[in-house]
Amino acid sequence: MVAERHSGGAVGAAGRAPAADRADAIRNVVLVGHSGAGKTTLVEQLLAATGTVQRPGRVEDGNTVSDFDEVEVRQQRSVNLCMAPLVHNGIKINLLDTPGYADFVGDLRAGLRAADAALFVVSASEGVDGLTQMLWDECAQVGMPRAVVITKIDHQRADFDEVLTTCQDVFGDGVAPLYLPVITNGHVNGLIGLLTQKFYNYATGDRTVKDPGAEYEAQIEEYRGSLIEGIIQESEDESLMERYLEGEPIDTKVLIEDLEKAVARGSFYPVLCSGLGVGAQELLELMTQGFPSPLEHPMPEITDLSGKPVKGITCDPDGPLVAEVVKTTSDPYVGRISLVRVFSGTLRPDMTVHVSGHGLAERGHEDHDVDERIGTLTCPLGKQQRGAAKGMAGDIVAVAKLSRAETGDTLSEVERPLLMTSWAMPDPLLPVAIRAKSKADEDKLSQALGRLVAEDPTLRLENNAETRQLVLWCMGEAHTDVLLDRLAKRHGVEVERIDLRVPLRETFGGKCQAMGRNVKQTGGHGQYAICHLEVEPLPSGGGFEFVDKIVGGVVPRQFIPSVEKGVRAQMERGVVAGYPMVDVRVTLYDGKAHSVDSSDMAFQIAGQLALKEAASKVSTLLLEPVDELSVLVADDYVGSVMSDLSSRRGRVLGTEPVGTGRTLVKAEVPELEITRYAIDLRSMSHGTGTFHRTFLRYEPLPPNLASKVATED
Repeated sequence: MVAERHSGGAVGAAGRAPAADRADAIRNVVLVGHSGAGKTTLVEQLLAATGTVQRPGRVEDGNTVSDFDEVEVRQQRSVNLCMAPLVHNGIKINLLDTPGYADFVGDLRAGLRAADAALFVVSASEGVDGLTQMLWDECAQVGMPRAVVITKIDHQRADFDEVLTTCQDVFGDGVAPLYLPVITNGHVNGLIGLLTQKFYNYATGDRTVKDPGAEYEAQIEEYRGSLIEGIIQESEDESLMERYLEGEPIDTKVLIEDLEKAVARGSFYPVLCSGLGVGAQELLELMTQGFPSPLEHPMPEITDLSGKPVKGITCDPDGPLVAEVVKTTSDPYVGRISLVRVFSGTLRPDMTVHVSGHGLAERGHEDHDVDERIGTLTCPLGKQQRGAAKGMAGDIVAVAKLSRAETGDTLSEVERPLLMTSWAMPDPLLPVAIRAKSKADEDKLSQALGRLVAEDPTLRLENNAETRQLVLWCMGEAHTDVLLDRLAKRHGVEVERIDLRVPLRETFGGKCQAMGRNVKQTGGHGQYAICHLEVEPLPSGGGFEFVDKIVGGVVPRQFIPSVEKGVRAQMERGVVAGYPMVDVRVTLYDGKAHSVDSSDMAFQIAGQLALKEAASKVSTLLLEPVDELSVLVADDYVGSVMSDLSSRRGRVLGTEPVGTGRTLVKAEVPELEITRYAIDLRSMSHGTGTFHRTFLRYEPLPPNLASKVATED
C-alpha cells in the first residue's frame, strides 16, 4: 500500500534548499484544519523525519518553522500561510501550513489555490468543527484530492474510533482508515497496516515491521473488509468486485495501485493517524505516492488582458510563463517578498515579467499592468530564505523586490501578458474605525496601510467622506488585532480604535412653507435675494425634486438655478445633525429681486436660509440605512439566528434550504445593529455561519435613538 512500502529513509539536509528538476517530482500539499488541531506540530514532525530540521520545534516554545511571526509566537497559533518544503524518496513536498482560525481564511484560501492536494488535520481529542466541514465541501466542489490525518492519538482524551466515525459521518463516502493505532497503557506503540496486515512498531524509536498479535485479528478484519470494498468500488477494473465477492483473494499490490489512483483522482480519502514519533513515515509515503503531481492538477482559468479565454496552457516548464502571487509580505529589511506558484513556464532570477492585477479595486487594490524585474529567487523554509536557481512549472518559490505585485496578481511574459482568474475570497464584514495617535503616525499611516492592503486581499480600506473616518473592513476581531499589531511593530505606526459612525440621513417630517431673506446693504453693490419655498417629504428612495412655479418674473430666470444650487448645498450639509438630507421636494413659488444687488450667490444663500427656516417650522427626521441580510447557517442554528435578528430591530423575510443541512435566512436589518455582526454570528453558529449584506433603503430612526444620536453629534 502507498503508505506501507518500505522507505529508503530521510532525504534532505538542513540549510540546503531542495530542488526538483521535473514537475512529476513535486507535491504541493496544503494542511487544513481548525485552530489547535496540530497542523504546525505535524509539519515539525515531517521536517524532522526527513532530516530537514535536526529536531522538531514546539508551538509552546515558539521555535517552530511555520509560526515565526512575532504575533504567532505570542499567541501560539498560526495567522499566516507558511511554506515548508522537504524531500522524501526523491520527491519534493511543498507543505503549506495554513491558519485554522476563521479570521485568517484569506491565507487559508491562498494555500488551497497553491496546492494540488489537501491534508485535513483532525484532532483525536476534539473532532471536526464546522469550518473544517465547510472547507471539505469546498474542496469537493472543485475535486481536490484529500486525505485525513487524525493527530494527537497519544492525547489522554484521544478517541480514535469516535473521531474516525465522525469523519466518516461528516465527510461522507470514500473516507476509510489505512492504519489502526496500537495503544498500550495510554502509550502509542505503533500502527497496524490494514492492507498488508503488518504491525509497524515504533516502541524503540525506529520503525520495525512484524506480524500483529492474534488479539487484533477481529479488529483488522472488520476495518480491512470495508477498506478493500471501498478501494474496489473506485477501481477502473470492473472485474475486481465480482472476483472479491466470489471469495477470490485480491493481490495487495493491485489494491495499492488502485488506491493510489483513486486518491490522486480525488474520489477516495484515506485516513491516517499521527502521534509523538508515530505516523510521519506513513504520511510521507502517502503524499509522495498517492497525492497527484502538478501535472495532474487542472489549470485555473486563464485569459488575456481583454478577458478572452486562453486555452492550451499546461504545466510545462518550457511553456509560456503563467505564475500567481499567493502570498505577499513586507520585510522591513529586504522589502516586499512574494510567494509565487508557477503554473506554466519557468521563473529565473533577474528576468523581466509582466505583473497584472484586476478585479479587486473595491477592496483598495487598483487594477494595474506593469513590467517589473525579478530579484533573487528563494525556496523559503519558514523565515529562512534559501537561494533557488529557478522556479519551474509546478513549483512554489519566493520572489524578492516585486514592488507592485500584490496577493492574487498574475506574472507572465512581457511579450504575452496573461491573467489568471482570481480565487474566491470572502468579503470582510467587520468595520473598524481608526485614527493615528500623533501627527508623525498620521504622516506614515497611508503608506503602511497600502502595504497591508497589498498583502491581504481580505482587508478593505475605506475613507468614508461622510463620517470623515478611516475604516478598516476586517474578517473579525483577531484579524483586526493582527493588523493593528503589524502597523505598530512592523511599520512603526501607532493608531487607536474609535467608535464607528454609521452615515445617517435627514428628511422633513411634514409639509411647510418658508422664506429665505438675504438682504444686505454695504458700500457699493449689496446683496438682495428673497425666495419663498414649499418643502414636503417624498417616499423613501424618492431623492430630490426641485419644482419651479415662479410666474411674472418675480425671480429672474437666471437666478432660479441659483436657488436650487443653494438648496442642494444646504441639503448636503444637513439642517439638524449634519447629515445629508434626502427624499425632499422643494418648490420655489415666490420671491423678490433687485436690479442691481441681486446675484447668483445672493440667491444661493437665500435658498440655504429658506431650507433652514423650514426645518424650524416642521419636524425633521433622522433616517438610518437598512441592509438586506442573507445569513447562511447550519440548520441547528436557524432558530438562534432568527431570534437574534429580531432583537436587532430586524424583519425576517423568510428562509430557504441550501444543500443538505444548511439554511439561508433573509432579513432586513438596520446598519446600526450589525456593525459587529461578523463576531456575533460566528459565536452563535460556532464559526459555521456566513452572511452577505446589501444596502436597501433609508428608514426613520426610532425617536429614542434619534435623540441619542442628535445629543452625541
